[in-house]
Amino acid sequence: MSIAYDYSRETPAAEFLEKPQLLLIDGRRLASASGRTFASINPATEQVIASIAEGNEVDADAAVAAARRAFEGPWRTMRAAERGHILLKWAELLKRHADEIVELESLDAGKPVAAVLRQDFPAAVDTLTYYAGWADKISGDVVSTRDDALTYTVREPVGVVAAIVPWNFPLMIGMWKLAPALACGCTVVMKPAELTSLSALRIGELALEAGLPPGVLNVVTGPGRTVGEALVNHPDVDKVTFTGSPGVGRGIMKGAASNFKRVSLELGGKSANVIFDDADLDAASKAAAAGIFFNAGQVCSAGSRVLVQEAVYDEVVERLTARAKAIRMGDPADRTTVLGPVISEKQMKSILDYVAIGRKEGAFLTTGGERVGNRGYFISPAVFANVEHEMRISQEEIFGPVVSVIKFKDEADALRIANGTAYSLAAGVWSRDIGRVQRFARKARAGTVWINTYGYTDVRLPWGGERDSGLGREHGTAAIENFTEPKAIWMNLNV
Repeated sequence: MSIAYDYSRETPAAEFLEKPQLLLIDGRRLASASGRTFASINPATEQVIASIAEGNEVDADAAVAAARRAFEGPWRTMRAAERGHILLKWAELLKRHADEIVELESLDAGKPVAAVLRQDFPAAVDTLTYYAGWADKISGDVVSTRDDALTYTVREPVGVVAAIVPWNFPLMIGMWKLAPALACGCTVVMKPAELTSLSALRIGELALEAGLPPGVLNVVTGPGRTVGEALVNHPDVDKVTFTGSPGVGRGIMKGAASNFKRVSLELGGKSANVIFDDADLDAASKAAAAGIFFNAGQVCSAGSRVLVQEAVYDEVVERLTARAKAIRMGDPADRTTVLGPVISEKQMKSILDYVAIGRKEGAFLTTGGERVGNRGYFISPAVFANVEHEMRISQEEIFGPVVSVIKFKDEADALRIANGTAYSLAAGVWSRDIGRVQRFARKARAGTVWINTYGYTDVRLPWGGERDSGLGREHGTAAIENFTEPKAIWMNLNV
């Protein structure tokens, strides 16, 4: 298939992309201390979109110092309601610049514009609006301990936060970290992924326009091995919030031990989407396809393992294969495109290597798993049948549009397979038997379980996993706890 592009027209993001893409430190756009830059590549065309300042340890140190000054100064001492008003104004500015931000996210990450409009952008605005409302509602408790004392608790901001954001949902996951941290009164140094830095830089500008004091939000772009490590090891960073791979997460935990930083980690997944033989097979197959092929499979909670009961296994494989073949792949700027490219040449090669591994292990590739075209990092959606639970494609996170369909016998067998990986982020179950789905939801090792649906998230519900899927929870009240410290106060009344 051939994929056509037309980026010659004037677009909402054109003016922003013409400017030098500099760091944001202490309210100013600055070149990196080294003067070095790196290229941002459009995954759909392999063309350079922008040249971005490559930060290093010196820049990270300057950003942390600015964040510390802002924390001790205007942000922490500001009335909580005023912080909330600024965050609401920021949300309004995001909406006013929606077309520009959506285009930046699409160009930088290869995301179909339709998907960003439907998922990423509304979720980012919703998150910011939700936590803006929390700003003046973070409270403690009066705890009666004895008659001669007034004893109570308060929640105080944890301090300077290093927010390290992944490339698969840079805008949405970035806001998952920024909004609650800022609402709680923390200040932030944000390190976006090197592959997808543009939306972070733009929303950082809009935050200043909304009235965020200088130093409250700093954005330092550059490699994780320099900027990320510098932030993790920095003695004046109080908290690290990270979304990414388990390997990097382990390194962050080791680095954070230097001054016992608080850490929250949202890591990988190998989520099971379980279809029993009494399920609505049309609905289940449709959701299973969306659950793995959305965002080209580059989703931590992607339903990359579809477990199907024996009696309906062949039918579900057929349905998934048909849906994979029908997915419209193409130019992300075309609003009819469903599947865009994967993020980089490196990621494309890794995914194609896993396809080769699956075939070598004896799984049957019913469709897809090939590079499409010779420009851009497009991979046709792949369906593997006859997958055994122990195969690498069943156990390891591929992070691409590749699904493994695994046969199971009964409820106990489904649970054994579903829980039989190092991950525990999410799971899905499909059945008309209310008792069965409730038993499965209780016994599944997963931070989120979807019943007769798959993939929905909401900032009001906790999000996260255990084991190789991470540590702690984001969203809802859990995020307020992430970015605050409880303090007990004891006042003697006999004075």
